[in-house]
Parts: sequence; structure tokens; C-alpha cells
Amino acid sequence: MLGKTANGLYWMYRYLERAENAARLIETGQRIALTRLGSSDAEWRSILQTAGVEAGFDAAHDTLSKDAAIDWMLRDKANPSSVMSDISAARQNARMVRTALTEEVWEALNGAYMRAQDLTQRKVNERDLPATLGAIRQGTALVRGATHGTMMRNDIYNFARIGTFLERADNTARILDVKYYVLLPSLAAVGSAMDNVQWETILSAVSGRGGFRMEYGSVSDPVDIAQFLILDKRMPRSLAFCARKLRDNLGHLGAEYGHRATSYSKVGHLERTYLTHDIDAVFDYGLHEFIQKMLTLLSELGQQIEHDYRFYE
Repeated sequence: MLGKTANGLYWMYRYLERAENAARLIETGQRIALTRLGSSDAEWRSILQTAGVEAGFDAAHDTLSKDAAIDWMLRDKANPSSVMSDISAARQNARMVRTALTEEVWEALNGAYMRAQDLTQRKVNERDLPATLGAIRQGTALVRGATHGTMMRNDIYNFARIGTFLERADNTARILDVKYYVLLPSLAAVGSAMDNVQWETILSAVSGRGGFRMEYGSVSDPVDIAQFLILDKRMPRSLAFCARKLRDNLGHLGAEYGHRATSYSKVGHLERTYLTHDIDAVFDYGLHEFIQKMLTLLSELGQQIEHDYRFYE
């Protein structure tokens, strides 16, 4: 496969996952506002920071408000990481690799793009925001379903999955870090009902509440939630699950091409060094410090993948 084709597939699915993840962050911000007393617009700065779009927002706006932050993250064309910008970029990459996609995948993505464009033509009011975010998530889920159901399990599929799980791991790490930036309570609040509600918000942001209930019951313990989202290999948005899938798909590429690239070794190192300990070791290391280290390693892995498979040649 040509590097530019691999690049188009990889980024198509990264942008698609990124769009859904940005929608999840907006929803997380809304839920935070409902669970905190005296919530202010300034709390949205932490959401912008978590999404990595704070600098762009500040350059484009004189003051921070909830409405401005949501609009920037959801639909502003000046923000290259807004939900609508991400869906547009995914569609643009899909057009570049159209012959590598099945008709069902293309139609699902094109439909998701048109639906999102229709919903975000005008500024979305707070009342309509949940339905808009839900429709966007549904659209991205349909593309994933078409991918699973119609794509050959070859190098095309592997590059698509690598883009998906690298972006997903990055997002789960960032949403966990919301607990540090936004939800971190005072020492007096640790273990309180409010603290537990905040951790529940983290679960909801990654659609993990149902799976967590099946495994741990109705009582939410922060350590169990962190264990679930970082180390549980059965949870499809956990860091451990994403790392394993990255290793699997990079391994499949190695078998198909007759050579295991450096990126395969990098993800193996990430798994062995950071995702095989118990959760107590993570908290001893420091949750924020651990997440920041994971984000750095995931960024380095992405750069290595681009180098290994000559994306820009």
C-alpha cells in the first residue's frame, strides 16, 4: 500500500474518533456544570485545556463564556479541532482513499457529515445540545459498524483500526485528566458524595457506566473506576484495551509485510512498562503524572507509525 493511502485511512479514522471524543468532552462539561455548586463559565477553561484548544480559543475570543466555549468546540470553522472540523477532515481523507473503502462505509460517513452539518448550521442552544451530541455520536457509530461489517481484514482495515485506537487512548487519558484539572475536589471533599458523582461523570464521558455496573455493582469507588478505565482489558475505551488493539493491528501489518516495525516495539514497551501494574501503583506514581506520561508516549507512538509506514512519501 502507498504511504499516502495508509495516511488517508489512518487520519480518516483518527478524525472520526476525535469528533466523537470532542462531543463527549462537551457533554462532560455540561454534566460538570450540573454537579457543582456555584459553577461558573471559567470552569470551561479546563475543558478547553483538556481538549487542547485553549490557545486557539483565547486568540479568537476576548472573554470566556460557556456558550462561546461550546460553540468553539462544536462548530467553529476557525477551530481545526471542533467536532464539525473533525468530521469534515475525516470526510476529506475518505475522499482521498475512496477506492479503499466499501460503499457502505463511504455512505455512512457521508451521511454522518451531512447530518452533523445540518445540526450545526446555526448556534446550538443548550436545550438542543444533548440531542445534537447524541446524533453526532450515533453517526460515528454507524461508520464503525459499517467498517466492522463490510471491510476486509487486510492492511486497509489495520490502518483504520490503528488510527481509531490511538485517538481513543489519547481521549480516555485526557478525560481522566479532567479529574485533575476540573473535578479535583478539596481534600475535605475526597470520598464525599460529590467526589463520587464527579467520578461517575468520568464513567459517563466514555460510555462506561453500564460495563462498570456489571463488574463492580452499584457502588462507585474512585479506585475501581480508575482501574476500569486504565487497566481493564475488557473495557473498549480503557488505555490497556486500546494499547492491546494497537499492538494486535501493528502485529498484523508486520505479518502481512514480513517486517515488524519499530512502532510495534514501542507499543509493546508502553504496555509492559505502564499497563501491567495494579492501580495502587498508578496512584502512588500520581494519576496526573501517569496520564501526562501516557499522552507523551502515545504522541511518540503516532509519530513513529507515520515514520515507519512513510505516510508522507
